[in-house]
Amino acid sequence: MSHSNTPLLEVRGIEAGYGASQVLFGVSLTIEPHQVISLMGRNGMGKSTTIKCITGALPVRKGQILFEGRDITNLPADVIARLGIAIVPEGRQCFPNLTVREHLVAFARPPAKPPQGALAAPTAPWDLARIYELFPRLKEREHHMGNQLSGGEQQMLAIGRALSTNPKLLILDEATEGLAPVIRREIWNCLSDLKKERQAILIVDKYLDELKLIADNGYILKSGINSENI
Repeated sequence: MSHSNTPLLEVRGIEAGYGASQVLFGVSLTIEPHQVISLMGRNGMGKSTTIKCITGALPVRKGQILFEGRDITNLPADVIARLGIAIVPEGRQCFPNLTVREHLVAFARPPAKPPQGALAAPTAPWDLARIYELFPRLKEREHHMGNQLSGGEQQMLAIGRALSTNPKLLILDEATEGLAPVIRREIWNCLSDLKKERQAILIVDKYLDELKLIADNGYILKSGINSENI
């Protein structure tokens, strides 16, 4: 089904909302294999809602979502995750009673098999050693509990936890929100390293200058209406 010219992710005119309140009114975006794409917009414009639809956390009322050419619209979240989509959620959501190492081992999955006709993954799988290489601070803190980490360390752990599933697409929802500038810069440097590794990434963030440096393309959401290339 999937070939080299098939987008990794296609969101086609999706509509969604909460109860009687509609939030998305026809959002579309495309991510090619190995691309880094940004999704921007003011608070309440539908960024997180779009991500929830992609990851199966919120039903799509109208429209279609394709991943490697496969229709994943309204599939269960665990099925979508196993196909190779991982999210670093807003607020990090680290478990206070698990150590750093336990976070990275408990959620680990081998890489999903590439679809027939697709190229194999370009880099080695993400295992504990590779994650520690990307985030040396996690290695130093590997026996600390989730609630014993700083905000920046929790963000690194959340990214490492997502990478441990060996995703084809990594989604980051407000990855640098609330972090000190020096820690933000460290996170952006790590995302730049992931781009060099040809990891496909969808980034929701508000720091336009940093996004311009790393993103291949970007979309702006305005009141949940069609996203626009920038």
